[in-house]
Amino acid sequence: MIKITKKIKFSKNDNKMKNFGNVNEALKYFRKEKNKNLYFVLKKRFEWMNEYIQKDDIGLEVGAGPGFSKEFIHNKNLKISDFSDHEHLDYKNIDAHNTKLKDSSFDYVIAAQVLHHIPYPIKFFKEMHRILKKDGKLIIHEAYLSVLLQLILIIMKHEGFDWTKDIWNESIPAIDDEDLWSGNNATPHLVFDDIDAFNKNLGSYFNVEYEKILHELSFINSGGVTSKTFYIPLNYFFLNLLDNIYSILSKPFPKIFALNRCLVLRRI
Repeated sequence: MIKITKKIKFSKNDNKMKNFGNVNEALKYFRKEKNKNLYFVLKKRFEWMNEYIQKDDIGLEVGAGPGFSKEFIHNKNLKISDFSDHEHLDYKNIDAHNTKLKDSSFDYVIAAQVLHHIPYPIKFFKEMHRILKKDGKLIIHEAYLSVLLQLILIIMKHEGFDWTKDIWNESIPAIDDEDLWSGNNATPHLVFDDIDAFNKNLGSYFNVEYEKILHELSFINSGGVTSKTFYIPLNYFFLNLLDNIYSILSKPFPKIFALNRCLVLRRI
C-alpha cells in the first residue's frame, strides 16, 4: 500500500462530522430523511451478502450500530448486536472479543465496518470461530485504505490509521481500547494483505473464500452512516452512473482510489 504517513490519530473532539457515533440520531435520520444517497450506499454494503446466506440460516451481526443490515438482508433469522444497550438491538452489551454466546450457534456472522474498531483482532477472529458452526461464514465489509481514503480521513479528522501496530499480538491493542469509536483503518490491511501472516495466525481457523476490492464513489457522498457530513443529493440513476464511471477509471489503481473491500471467510 501507498502510505501518506505511518500513523495518525484523531480524538472524538477533533472529528469534523456531526453527531459522531450517535446511533439514536442515525436511526432517526434514516427513518425520517429518506436520504437516497445513504440508502444506495447501505444497499451496496449489505445486499451482496445475501448470496452467501441461506433462507433458514441463523445469523448474527456484531457491531451493528443502528442495525441497518435488517433492511437489506433477506434472511429473517438475523439477530443484531453491539457493545451497547440500545433498544433496537436483539443482543445488548455484546463484546465481540467475548460474546458469551453458545459455541457453534450461527451459520453466518456479519461484521460490516467493524474490524477497524476491534482492539484485539486475533481475539475477535478466534471468538467468531467459536460461535460459528463448522463451515459457517464470517462476512466482512471493510475500509480499503487507499491514498484517497487516507486523505479523506485526514481532512475530516475521522478515526485515523496506524500501520505500525502488531495486530497479531493479543496483549497490544490496535486502537484505544477505552474508546468505543476509536478506529485503525489500517487493521484490515494488516490482517489480510500479508497472506503468510494470515495463514500462520488464522489459517487453522478460517479460509478466505471470497474477496473483492470496491470502487464506489457513492461511499464518500452518502452524508455519513452513523456520523453526518455534507453530501450532494442524487437520484439512483446518477448514483449508479457515477459509481460505474468511477469504477472503470479507478480499477487499474486500487491503491490510490479504492474505498472498501468485502470478504467472506469460511470457518474450518
